[in-house]
Amino acid sequence: MPVSNKTTRVAVLADSDTRWKWGSLTAKRLVQTTAAVDTPADFHLDGYLLRGRATPTPRQLQEVGVRADSMREVTAIEFLGHVGGASGARAATGDEAPYDVIVLALVGGAVQAVLHGLARAFDGASRRPVVVTGYVGVVYEKLADGLLLRHGADVVLANSRQDAERFREVYEGVGADASGVVEAALPFLGGTPYAPDGRSTPYTVVFAAQPSVPEKRADRSYLLSRLIRHARSHPEREVLLKLRSKPGEHTTHIEELPYQKLVRSEDAPPNFRLVYGHMGEVLDRTDLLVTVSSTAALEALHRSIPTAVLTDLGVREALGNHAFIGSGCLASWDQLDAGHSPTPDPEWVARQGVAADGAYETAFDAARSRVAELTGRARDGGLPPIAPYYTQVTAPGYLPGILARHHLGPDAAPLPGAPAADREPGPVRQAVRSAARGAYRHGVQRVAPVIRRMGEL
Repeated sequence: MPVSNKTTRVAVLADSDTRWKWGSLTAKRLVQTTAAVDTPADFHLDGYLLRGRATPTPRQLQEVGVRADSMREVTAIEFLGHVGGASGARAATGDEAPYDVIVLALVGGAVQAVLHGLARAFDGASRRPVVVTGYVGVVYEKLADGLLLRHGADVVLANSRQDAERFREVYEGVGADASGVVEAALPFLGGTPYAPDGRSTPYTVVFAAQPSVPEKRADRSYLLSRLIRHARSHPEREVLLKLRSKPGEHTTHIEELPYQKLVRSEDAPPNFRLVYGHMGEVLDRTDLLVTVSSTAALEALHRSIPTAVLTDLGVREALGNHAFIGSGCLASWDQLDAGHSPTPDPEWVARQGVAADGAYETAFDAARSRVAELTGRARDGGLPPIAPYYTQVTAPGYLPGILARHHLGPDAAPLPGAPAADREPGPVRQAVRSAARGAYRHGVQRVAPVIRRMGEL
């Protein structure tokens, strides 16, 4: 049966568990009439997982905790076929109404490819969906590159006032339209504010691990040994190593040296253990959050949980902890071992969009209003064509390669031999894809480190 025109239909295309979390929660925030987390009844969410090395496993999707009305794994071309169809106005399934909003929760190059594909699919159509994109966390590298690859979306969400200012400066600096930049916040902030008084659990220290920061084995081993040393020197505390994925799984970033492997050679005390699960649930029992530069730091700061951003390996762009300069959270393990608890700078926290003073309740008002305005215009056929900054005129030596990685030609048409967009993969094709992904993950976590060590001899 066709879906009522009053139902807001949203498609989220994500390429990892973290980006699915950001994209799906962003979609819900954007269509809510209030800041409440409940999903409105007139909201229909279809999830699409972009096939690749970091495609989430069922366990990872379950851990994120966001439920979609449908979920399928696709290539970029298959996605374009589902949301656009041959006529540029067909919905994902059967005779359902077309999508009102598409959220692209992808790495920058994939966003750019899909934007060009959507521009081609809806060229000449009477209406098209509103396209939204953004970042899953702290933007500390490739600012210009990532932003220009996202240009062309109707809304480019900034997670803070600081990011919104930087985003507009980049777009205006190259002569691109900056009107799509809208200040919002990370959609997964929330939870019960930290209240240490009356807690019945032991003082709990949580180290939020990151898949690719730091990269070197020696640095990761150092952090692990210091965490275990902290547990040994504070037997009255519970010390948790919060892991993002289990062996064989991938997240947004590649993890060549998982901590699960490194910990085997350590003699850990009984008050130290590894934990998985939803970060919000782990933060419910956290008294001190420690990390190098994880977005978990922002989640903790939003809840007023004492947060330490480690300086042991330096304050460097390669680590991402330089983004916390001025936060008041920078500290070393020696300081933490001695009992130091960082005090965040209120002005810095406010500029990052994570202030725990109630402002978060209205953080999505501007974005929600913008999307409502654009969807109204879209239903009346009033949206202009999608127009990315990168074209065959502005970036003829860069854009074709980005499109080709997703089997799109310079005009965003499917290349010869690209996966068919009008049929689902058969059992054999699915088995081959699964085996290839497993082989890739095995190579990343087992073969690549060996080759790297051989090269260092």
